[in-house]
Amino acid sequence: MQNLLPEPPSTRLPADAEADQALAAAAATGTDEAFKAVAARYPAYSAAWAPLATNALAAGETVTAYAYARTGYHRGLDALRRNGWKGHGPVPWAHQPNQGFLRCLHVLSLAAASIGEADEAARCAQFLRDSDPAAADALS
Repeated sequence: MQNLLPEPPSTRLPADAEADQALAAAAATGTDEAFKAVAARYPAYSAAWAPLATNALAAGETVTAYAYARTGYHRGLDALRRNGWKGHGPVPWAHQPNQGFLRCLHVLSLAAASIGEADEAARCAQFLRDSDPAAADALS
């Protein structure tokens, strides 16, 4: 059966050149302190929270990873809504400014699973796949 309803338009978050530059400088150092400084200066910028969440999860700090990922996820939801997202529809992985949100969503799923929140882990994993299957494939 063919779906006759049009797909909602893709949501593409705007670039933030200043925050992107700060994140690139933090990545060059590779330290969590540098990433924390970016997150403190640009708290609405999901891409700053993603490496903090990823690093905490890799270090076995699941509650900290969950907190960082949830922060980046919620700040990303706020940004998506401000940019026309209505709670569903594509959030393309290929659009670089979307990647911080999608990375946070992925780590949130993993961290939720690690602390026994199976329902949330599954919901986040499905949300990631629904946003863009390419994101789920790239991050898995």
